[in-house]
Amino acid sequence: MSRMFGTDGVRGIANDQLTSMLAYNLGRAGAYCLTPEIRTARILVAKDTRASGDMLESALVAGICSAGAEAVVACTLPTSAVAYLTRVMRFDAGIMISASHNTMEYNGIKFFNSDGYKLADEIEDQIESVIADECRAVPQPTGMNIGRRLRLKKAAPEYIEYVVGTTDIELDKLKVVLDCANGAASEVAPWIFKMLGAEVLPYYNMPDGNNINDRCGSTHPEQLSRLVQEIGADVGLAFDGDADRLIAVDEHGNIVDGDKILSICAMDMKERGKLSNDTVVGTVMSNMGMEMTLKANGLNFVRTDVGDRYVLEHMLENGYNLGGEQSGHIIFLDHNTTGDGIMSGVQLLSVMKRERQPLSRLAKRVEIYPQVLVNARVSEERKFGYLDDSAIAEAIADLERRFGGTGRVLIRPSGTEPMVRVMIEGRNKHLISTEAINMAHLIEERLA
Repeated sequence: MSRMFGTDGVRGIANDQLTSMLAYNLGRAGAYCLTPEIRTARILVAKDTRASGDMLESALVAGICSAGAEAVVACTLPTSAVAYLTRVMRFDAGIMISASHNTMEYNGIKFFNSDGYKLADEIEDQIESVIADECRAVPQPTGMNIGRRLRLKKAAPEYIEYVVGTTDIELDKLKVVLDCANGAASEVAPWIFKMLGAEVLPYYNMPDGNNINDRCGSTHPEQLSRLVQEIGADVGLAFDGDADRLIAVDEHGNIVDGDKILSICAMDMKERGKLSNDTVVGTVMSNMGMEMTLKANGLNFVRTDVGDRYVLEHMLENGYNLGGEQSGHIIFLDHNTTGDGIMSGVQLLSVMKRERQPLSRLAKRVEIYPQVLVNARVSEERKFGYLDDSAIAEAIADLERRFGGTGRVLIRPSGTEPMVRVMIEGRNKHLISTEAINMAHLIEERLA
């Protein structure tokens, strides 16, 4: 049986892979595994703007209450708000109902522990094990011991106040376009940037349950690029459905991705003595040009597996306070325990004001190498065989020798398909395109 939890909770098409029964069982098992004393436990529950959120919220709450815990519902909030409020309001756990950047037919359920961190693999495995055993270990109280559903009315104001307090810089005289992805940022993000003094022009902030991430948000920044140029704004910020990602657009309409945002903020933090161990944490997909830029500016750079949870784990293990991904998940550990697209936008605009520079000029400090991704179709049984195939290993080593430190090769088997992904990056786009195709053909021949 495949693992229920992915890199960011349980996710699937709502009412198909992610059913109300599964949500109910996740509520029961989560309450049992995450709360030390279930009869007095309080679990925060929030969601993004998807139509299926109501169904899944009802099922989750029913599961939590049937186990004897208290479900405190906060309605629509960003994922980062759930992590923050779980920690500062001393909930025993937090649950966010969202499929992040995915389209509306998908939904997901992600858990946070009492400290506001995503769950370790062992805890997720424990929840899965309880569900596989039909929740036999979970209490099923009656009478006065059944849990209750309560409402947390001040959740959004608490989160807004927290984000505004992460900077001491006024954002006056900045004209900012916000793409709220018709998601969880729609209400809170405009308030935050207005309170900091910016002139705010919000778009895609009219969610109807079906239009979340629909040709807008961080996965479609081309819409924001057009708006920034048409309006003559200083900057544009695009969030995803649950607002834990940020992709920016400079005043000329050029897209500034997570690697560039992370680098800009890292160099600023180092300059102010705020960057722990002068180190930034990225992933194996982080651009090599970004790594070279950081090193040229006296910063260290370390890589983890893909996924913000792995970035966070490495930060916690080694005492680092800044990390992130190309997709726009950026973790400022001094402020929160997970990625926060809105707060990342506040930090980025604070750098612009502090240095009195437009975003285009800040972004030019970061060299980004071209990246080419080619998929190789292989046998499901042999897709991990590239690790042991001498011909493939020799080809990779030979290519990296020829790059001479100005390019790299990354081979990653797909987690769900009979496929190996070949990513090559370097300064010469034509060369890496040719080499990526050749490498993919070799892998297909060897692992068919």
